[in-house]
This record gives sequence, C-alpha cells and structure tokens, in this order.
Amino acid sequence: MPEPTGVIHDIGYQRYTGPRLGRRHVFGALYLHGLRTIFGLGRSAKAKIFPWLVVGIVTLVAAGVTAVRSQIGQVVMTYAQFADSMSWLVIFFVAVAAPELVSRDLRSGVLPLYFSRPLPRGDYATAKLLALVTGLWLLLGGPQLVMFLGAAFTTDAGLGGVRDELLDLLPALLYAGLWAAVFASVGLLVASLTGKRAFAAGGIVAVFLMTTPIVGTLSIMPSATVNELALLASPSTLVQGVGLFLLGDLLAPAGQAEQLIGGFGPVYVLGAALLVAACVTLLLLRYRKVAAR
Repeated sequence: MPEPTGVIHDIGYQRYTGPRLGRRHVFGALYLHGLRTIFGLGRSAKAKIFPWLVVGIVTLVAAGVTAVRSQIGQVVMTYAQFADSMSWLVIFFVAVAAPELVSRDLRSGVLPLYFSRPLPRGDYATAKLLALVTGLWLLLGGPQLVMFLGAAFTTDAGLGGVRDELLDLLPALLYAGLWAAVFASVGLLVASLTGKRAFAAGGIVAVFLMTTPIVGTLSIMPSATVNELALLASPSTLVQGVGLFLLGDLLAPAGQAEQLIGGFGPVYVLGAALLVAACVTLLLLRYRKVAAR
C-alpha cells in the first residue's frame, strides 16, 4: 500500500458569520476612504504635505483678509471673490488629488477585486466623485467660514450685521460648491483615462490652464457677442460667468457683470450644467468599459 504523499492541516479556518452590510455600506466606505485620501489621512507623512500646505495657504489668506478688514473697516474681498481668487490653487490641488483617487487603482489593477463585491460599476465612480467634490468644497468653504466668523465677531452692527454677513456667506458657499462640482467632474474624468499619476496630473492642469488663452483671444474679437460668450471656452471662466450672472455685485462692481457676459447669463448656467453632466456620464461609461475587461 503506497504511503500518503500529503497531509491536511487544520488551521482553524472559520467561515464569516457576521452581518453582510451590502451595497450602501460599501459605497459609504469608498466615499470616506476617498475623502481621507484627498487630504492624506491614514497615509504617509509625505502624502500629507501638499494637501495640507494648500489648506494652510487658503486658510492663511482668509485670516489675512479678515484681519485687514477688521483694521480698515471695509470689505477687502467678498466670500464669493475669495473662491474666485483661490481657483488657480484649487486646480493644482485637483491635479494631485484626482490621480490619487482613481489612477492608483487603475495602475495597481485592483478594480476587478472591487467589482467582485456587491458594488455596481457606477457606484465606484460616483463615490470617488462625491469624495472629491466634498473635499474641494471643504477646501473653499472652510476659509469662507473663517472669514464669516471674523466678520461676525468684529461687526459694529450687532445682530443685523451678522445676518447680513450670513446672507452674503450662504450664496458664496453654493458658489464654492459649483467650483467643486466642475473641478471634480473634469479632473476625475481626465484622471480616469490613465493609470500614470504624472500623466493624469499634467492632463488636468492642461485642461484648465491651456484653455484660458482661448478666452483671452475671444474676448478681444471685434464681435460683442463673441466677447460676451468668451468665458464659455474654459471650465474656470465658465464658472465665473455663472457667478457673475447669479451673484452679480458680490463678484464684480455694479454694471461690470452685464459688461462681461451681457444677457447670456442663462447660457452660462446651462453650459455649466451640461459640462458637469457630460463629464459624469463619460466617467460612468469609462468605468463600465474598465470593469468589462
């Protein structure tokens, strides 16, 4: 009789008998993990340097504006203008954050593992997008809140002054949300096209910055209509056009908004909505294709 060639060892393996939380909890875990990734939480010290440097810069600018206002007694920069002035910095923040969210997963090949669980293909992209939108909104909205608190505690108009500041803050927070939605949808779509973070970052910066000269060219054309529609040519200026239409004097001196966009305010609103919708649709289609491989 031949001797046995193998031995079965009992290593104490037990089947999982706990609760199976399902799709909603998987989505929430992806969202929270994405939000932590944006700010480098739970990662190495090196990964925290850039995001928190940006957070420090925008907070310092907000504190400086608040301090100057308290000294001279005049508004130096409105809440909405703060979002506009920090938009260039947010571009580079997106260029770093978006590839961290999606390009790493593409490069490491973990997507089949994600999609082997009860996670629809669209949920992965949606959770990452919402995490990026939230992170960008916090990046702009947090300093706006600092400005509000500084103005509220130094106002001489009592509760009426605090109310007026709040009425200025709330639309500015919505405006910051628009910045976040446009930047996140465009940035994440570009980042999803490649697993190389350097290429993704360069592509994101190119989309936002290389379209700006087109706006400058269109704005000096002899046609007044072309001048008023010039801001549509770049995602950044498109958001500013929406802000000029909806917020008016909170962003520009009286009459300047009409001079820049004329009567095309609704066109800018429609353009921003279509841009976000198109980017989200393409993002979902992109992950349907990736998951099928």
